[in-house]
Amino acid sequence: MPDPSPAPSTDGGKDQVEKLHDLVLSSLDDDQAVEVVSIPLSGKSSIADYMVVASGRSTRQVASMAQKLQERIKRELGRNVRIEGLPIADWVLIDADDVIVHLFRPEVRTFYNLERMWAFEESAQASVPAEA
Repeated sequence: MPDPSPAPSTDGGKDQVEKLHDLVLSSLDDDQAVEVVSIPLSGKSSIADYMVVASGRSTRQVASMAQKLQERIKRELGRNVRIEGLPIADWVLIDADDVIVHLFRPEVRTFYNLERMWAFEESAQASVPAEA
């Protein structure tokens, strides 16, 4: 008897991840996020394919960006996302499964410095001087 479950998609899932990633970046750009950094996590972590870190100028902007991003992902991709930290909005985490988004006020972002921790391997390789 044949297996009734559908075969896993080889690149359809990847396309969905890229659509989600592009939507996140586009939404943050539309909302004038500051210092947007996208960190590929494939091969580094199984928590997501990308981590996006961005800043807003105030708690109001951070909260607004998070809410708009949640609405856009639901409307355009039909996905529900989980949000943590919205009431205070110093640091808001948006978990969209394949893409994790951290939105900060600038002072809080500087204190935690997440992108340095996750991009350590790239920065270590980039800081190695080239031999002449």
